[in-house]
Amino acid sequence: MSDNTTSVPLAKFVDPPNPTEAEPFVPLVETKKIMTESPVAAPATPTGNANGHGNGNGTPTEATAVVTKPASDDNSIFSIIYTVGKKVAIVGSIYLVGYMGWSVAWLIAPVILSVARDQLAKTSEKKRDIAKASALASEKDVILARIDELPAWVYFPDVERCEWLNKILKQVWPNANHYARTLVKETIEPNVALALANYKMNGFRFDRIILGTIPPRIGGVKIYDKNVDRNEIIMDLDLFYASDCDINFYLGGMKGGIKDFQIHGWVRVVMKPLIRSMPLVGGLQIFFLNNPNIDFNLVGVIDFMDMPGLSDLLRRIIVEQIGNVMVLPNKLPISLSEEVSAVALKMPEPEGILRIHVVEAKDLMKKDISVLGKGKSDPYAIINVGAQEFKTQIIDNNVNPKWDYWCEACIFTTIGHYIGFSLWDYDQTMPGVQSDDVLGRASIDIASVIKKGVVDSWLTLEDAKHGLLHVRLQWYKLTADPNDLQQILLETQLLRVTSMSSAVLSVFIDSARHLKQARSSSKPDPYLVCSVNKQKQQTAMIMRDDSPVWEQGFTFLVSNPDNESLIIKIYDQKTGNDIGQYTYTLSTLLKQFNMEVIQQPFQLQKSGPESKLYMSLSLRILKPGEIDKESDALEQVAAITRSSSVKTPEVAVVAPPTFKDPQAPSKRLSAESPISEEDPAVAVKISPALSASTSSEKPISELAASVLTHRFPDSTSSAGEHNLGRIQLSIRYSAQRQKLDVTIHKIMKIPLRDPSNIPDPYVKLYLLPGRSKESKRKTGVIKDNCNPVYDASFEYLISIAELRQTELEVTVCTQKGFLSGGSPIIGMLKIPLDDAEITTQSGLNSWFDLQPEMRHE
Repeated sequence: MSDNTTSVPLAKFVDPPNPTEAEPFVPLVETKKIMTESPVAAPATPTGNANGHGNGNGTPTEATAVVTKPASDDNSIFSIIYTVGKKVAIVGSIYLVGYMGWSVAWLIAPVILSVARDQLAKTSEKKRDIAKASALASEKDVILARIDELPAWVYFPDVERCEWLNKILKQVWPNANHYARTLVKETIEPNVALALANYKMNGFRFDRIILGTIPPRIGGVKIYDKNVDRNEIIMDLDLFYASDCDINFYLGGMKGGIKDFQIHGWVRVVMKPLIRSMPLVGGLQIFFLNNPNIDFNLVGVIDFMDMPGLSDLLRRIIVEQIGNVMVLPNKLPISLSEEVSAVALKMPEPEGILRIHVVEAKDLMKKDISVLGKGKSDPYAIINVGAQEFKTQIIDNNVNPKWDYWCEACIFTTIGHYIGFSLWDYDQTMPGVQSDDVLGRASIDIASVIKKGVVDSWLTLEDAKHGLLHVRLQWYKLTADPNDLQQILLETQLLRVTSMSSAVLSVFIDSARHLKQARSSSKPDPYLVCSVNKQKQQTAMIMRDDSPVWEQGFTFLVSNPDNESLIIKIYDQKTGNDIGQYTYTLSTLLKQFNMEVIQQPFQLQKSGPESKLYMSLSLRILKPGEIDKESDALEQVAAITRSSSVKTPEVAVVAPPTFKDPQAPSKRLSAESPISEEDPAVAVKISPALSASTSSEKPISELAASVLTHRFPDSTSSAGEHNLGRIQLSIRYSAQRQKLDVTIHKIMKIPLRDPSNIPDPYVKLYLLPGRSKESKRKTGVIKDNCNPVYDASFEYLISIAELRQTELEVTVCTQKGFLSGGSPIIGMLKIPLDDAEITTQSGLNSWFDLQPEMRHE
């Protein structure tokens, strides 16, 4: 070994300054000084050890990192020139600030940004050096160097060691390197260029791609042998890749580079289908279960972006494009046998739909700084299911936000898959630059949701001092029976959330033939865009080909297959011209056998006479999963089985009020005069789906007759027990929506004490205990009326556990009371919300006697 190298054992590497940060499984090096001024050589291991590195005589082998100390005179000269230039620039800047009479802020701001950038660069570089040393070291040395960061096979009994696989990867890496370069150039480059173009940053292209000599390292492998189809093999790999890559790219005429690229995450490899001829496996599907941890260093002219805030754009785009290729639901398919068709290997096969309801959060951390000290937060939540990401709205200045956010995620695998929740405090320091603070994280195993059917839970936030998140998850399996469609449509209508779906459409775009020429001089550069409603998916662009082969699959959520269509358009990338169209009505697919169309040709419109598109379609209907009767969720969702029953004709849109008997307990009173006729101004509305599903059970005329109108005769013989009048209310709680609906219909017989001072009544609502401003609801004012009609509806987002401990305070006031000097309150009442009738399909619909004014507790 040469004299200018120094060996530093990994066991002597020290801990990082911030051990609380989650870092990938790596041994730690001392400082940047050790890595550069005193080059490191990993210790050799004797022949025949567990890892197989070394030759037994202490000389370094492939597992030894040798760094030679630079000693070039040219480098020294350039270093001196650079230092002198830097000093002149600093002194000149200070002189210019004083000469121009500028504020000191012009000097302080760049200094702060420069210090922050240097600090971030040092931290990132140290982590990369640590990771690179880990990649070069043997597993035994890694364990001895850092006992508290062991590989996955140590922590998890079902994860096995795989040093043999690391040896194979090292041997085949030069060839795999070539394949990876092709994948980056053909798949990731055009997508990154398109994403950057949306930010007016054009001309992105890779110039040189050298992934280096360091292969990926597998920390452990897990093989699944339970609940696995007999026609597939599933394994998870703990992948860690710390490369010595050299990647150059151009962006808008500026040259930049990426070095020290690192990626860490769990990779799933699915071998399917199993066949009876060699190689016994028809194909591979490779993908990350969740977004991996990715880090890299920007160099060159683009280095100016590598500072806090500005570098996030390029990093986020690269992470997104890797997710679009290899993070579930996206997969990297590899065919191994001609016996297996591309449809069988590449067409999406969702196992079900997870309906997610982010209800609210409580007791979040206060991240904002106010004049008096700690302020509140502006929280929002991000939901991640693989590469699928959903974001709630931002609620300003609140540590107890109520989002009531709904979304749906396609689930393609249920084994070892999690749904992640992360809460953030929105903080925009300058236009276009965000520096949001994390408020906590939580996750739920999707397999547990499938087992229970419904999960309604408060999650304790991790990475936070305090905070809780209330979520509700429901599992929907997929069926090929079109008769299940009406049931899910009724349930969706009951939910009253317009964005919810009733079916899933899987589309496999195979190829096109004989496209028309967009340009006379050359063939088109076609790509295909398919859309359902507002959802759009796009294939890759194929260069100069009028018969492109895409072989890409997509998945769409469908609200109602009866009235939606799949719209397909093919464009030429250079001209942007439309060179082919096709529209497929999804109701046609309902009539197909098994609701599928496999590899069928379709004649393209607005294209050539022989232009055809080959694709496969599959439609599946959502059906609620079975609810585990032994789970804790059953008690909380007992009302769901009542509210989602198909045989109940009264959909919540127009719930029929069933008025209480006069002899019923409490201050509730029924009308003394029966309703003899309806007000012709009130129309009974019945949805088409409802009429279709109930036609065999009840005639529509009977349904219309059974729906009582909310209008009452103007005259009545009673003004209530206290002669203050009576109020008609409808109260209903939906456990599925976690919402309390209160409808104020009308008030009757408000006392007229002064004929010259007719009241201007309005109604206020509060939830008790607390009477917070957030729970206040108020109707409009009706002038000069003792029998006002409101028909005003209000909603409260509240869990069923809170509902049982809550009262509804109803106060009837007059606007003229403020001017006359007397009390504006005409009457009021408190209604306990633990009444079981409130959670029924029709809810609680009754008249209530107004009581005298009560003092607030």
